[in-house]
Amino acid sequence: MGGGEEEEEEFIEADNAEAIITTIEHKSHKIESLLKQYKPVEALKTALEGTQAMTGDERCKSAHWLVVHRAIMAIKDVDGVLSSLDPEYYDILMKYLYRGLATGDRPTCDQCLRLHEKLTEKAGLGCILRFLTDTVNTV
Repeated sequence: MGGGEEEEEEFIEADNAEAIITTIEHKSHKIESLLKQYKPVEALKTALEGTQAMTGDERCKSAHWLVVHRAIMAIKDVDGVLSSLDPEYYDILMKYLYRGLATGDRPTCDQCLRLHEKLTEKAGLGCILRFLTDTVNTV
């Protein structure tokens, strides 16, 4: 395994970036529709789906963060949303909560802290530890 594979992988990611951003835009429209129907759980699930297969491209990560942020900020009933959220989403949600906390934006941080507290109660400390140790699948 030489350096050529790495260069090829970066090239593929660059080609894929535009396709991924288009997919994220479609996802954004779907989330807005779900939020208008007062379906915050479905909106959050839709926002979080497919994030593990995301690219390392920063434009894609930023575009996806905006979509997830929209879904997170629309949550009013934190307990209700988390009780309806499947455990498979806990770790990826925790990653996005930390990304939200890193923004320094007060309303975003307040919402992320509310979700963080309840998610930690529900998912346990392992969720935080997995976030801290996963340096490959960053959001």
